[in-house]
Amino acid sequence: MEQDSADAFYARLKEQLLEDTTWPSNYLYKFIVPTDQEKIDSITRIFDNTGAVIDSKKSKKGTYTSVSINVNLADPDAVIEKYKAVSEIEGVISL
Repeated sequence: MEQDSADAFYARLKEQLLEDTTWPSNYLYKFIVPTDQEKIDSITRIFDNTGAVIDSKKSKKGTYTSVSINVNLADPDAVIEKYKAVSEIEGVISL
């Protein structure tokens, strides 16, 4: 994602989260990642020590893995911070 479009996306997300959610709140992240244990481990490390509940499931052919993470966060900035950290991992799609 280009920086300008990424910034616009995060700005809209923050606005939406502020309007729709009372903070602190649980937030559900969903990611699709090529099945590569190192990449999956990198995602889960981002949520270490947050009390996150992490569930992963391989696709039928095993090519991709979906990673769902439910975590209680303080505010929309914390949500966006995690998205940005995960976006550094190559090949990850945020849903």
